[in-house]
Amino acid sequence: MKIRFLSVAFLFCVPLLAQAPTPVDMAQEPHHHLLIENSYVRALRFSLPAGESTLLHPHDHPYLAITLGPADFANDVVGKPEARGKASDGQVNYSRGGFTHLVKADAGLPFNNVTIELLRPQGEPRNLCEKIVSGDAGSCDLSGDQPNTAIATRPLFETDEIRVDSVVVRRNGDIMDKPHGLPGLLIAASGAPIQVARVPATRTQILHPGEALWLPLQAQPKFTVEDGPESRLILISFKDAATK
Repeated sequence: MKIRFLSVAFLFCVPLLAQAPTPVDMAQEPHHHLLIENSYVRALRFSLPAGESTLLHPHDHPYLAITLGPADFANDVVGKPEARGKASDGQVNYSRGGFTHLVKADAGLPFNNVTIELLRPQGEPRNLCEKIVSGDAGSCDLSGDQPNTAIATRPLFETDEIRVDSVVVRRNGDIMDKPHGLPGLLIAASGAPIQVARVPATRTQILHPGEALWLPLQAQPKFTVEDGPESRLILISFKDAATK
């Protein structure tokens, strides 16, 4: 009788195991759309309408997420209780990765961001002028964050591999008065569309929030705000290029 009971129980378990979802790579998850991929990053535009859920997908690498618009969502990480997450427009978040999850926009709001996978080892994250990760604020140089200037740069956060800056463009201007010494990823975060010119091997482009552009080493971009008082960009610079 015991043998028969175990056999019947096993038959009931097999269909349940077969129904367990299989994780898919983010590039194959229908709500993620690839923007840029190279040896440094894989950047994806994430757009989840209200009431929808993503497929189960892994985050194998550390990553940054730049929120586009306010968000209120459920975060269901495998092996953990479901948790709620909230983010404001233009918020920058950092994660060490190493987990698999799905996300549900179950609070009546869509959830939009740019997710930037960091493909090289990052080391320890450190806050600069804003608290992006847990811990104390770090070294904060606000000399480039002057109000009412054409371009104001505010350092947010860094790891051994990257530095993340917020760049606010209020009218025509250059990112700095000399070529940018590091390669980087430029993401339009909020505000008016912005024209980016003088980037080698790249046509002049107009970036809207959620769009990105790769800046090669020694680029000297020229910014023009298209329509509105200002635009906010996030610049991710890659430090190891300075040693090559």
